[in-house]
Amino acid sequence: MNAETPFQTHRPRLMALAYRLLGSRADAEDVVQDAWLRWAEAAPGSIADPEAWLVTVTTRLGLDRLRAASRQRVDYIGPWLPEPLQVSLDLPAPPAPDQVHALAQDLSLAFLTLLEQLSPDERAAFLLKEVFDHDYRDIAHLLGHGEANCRQLVHRARQRLQAGRPRFEADGTQHRQLLARFMDACQDGDSDAILALLHTNARLLSDGGGVVTAAIRPLLGAERIGRLFWAIARRGGAQPARLGSVNGQPAILRFHAGQLHSVTTIEVVDGRIATIYSVLNPNKLPTPVTAGDAGASLQ
Repeated sequence: MNAETPFQTHRPRLMALAYRLLGSRADAEDVVQDAWLRWAEAAPGSIADPEAWLVTVTTRLGLDRLRAASRQRVDYIGPWLPEPLQVSLDLPAPPAPDQVHALAQDLSLAFLTLLEQLSPDERAAFLLKEVFDHDYRDIAHLLGHGEANCRQLVHRARQRLQAGRPRFEADGTQHRQLLARFMDACQDGDSDAILALLHTNARLLSDGGGVVTAAIRPLLGAERIGRLFWAIARRGGAQPARLGSVNGQPAILRFHAGQLHSVTTIEVVDGRIATIYSVLNPNKLPTPVTAGDAGASLQ
């Protein structure tokens, strides 16, 4: 058997793990490439369980990268948001029942941003247990901790994530309607319409990375956010926009000179928009795909 075949078989799973661990498409690709190099260097026949070996190597390489990235992000200019894995020009199709949890919980920019609150070991333990269904014995081996400690890591992660997530999630139809109305109101600079859509304590997180103009601190409060979008539209700075998707979630895609300028997703609480996530850093924006190409990388 070709030595590359087992690696290619498991590559989608490795990429899925590395991306959720790092929140960066580019970093995840680097980690998976490093795992491939180690796989290629291993003696033929020396690996009894290729999947377990590759997951172990990818997890440990990912943790090393995550610890380094955590230090680098302290000096990042403005809020750091995850790098979208995939941007599509089409709205996502309704997910199958067995995909709802995966798409809503562990690929959205909102959830990936929430994961940033966890320590590297908490993040890895939580993802391995809750998303990839590893047992605690395997997690202990992967992370180099005792099983009891891994249980504590997952427990703490669950508590911290639960505290930061909406108590009630908006259904897909309401989410899309709010997003579309918000896009139209921002394009028109209609501050009253924007205010009507936003939660009183809404937040706007804009990631320009110091590369393009963006708020370097989270913007808090519906009135301040409304004034910002009113001012942008009044100055003629609103970019052409359309609805599409980011990581399988509905999103606003804005364009400048035919190129993707930014992607925006929202989090809904009690029927209003509570958090707005806008990625403007061009280094984080992938080339949009169409419905025919979408989905392959969202594993």
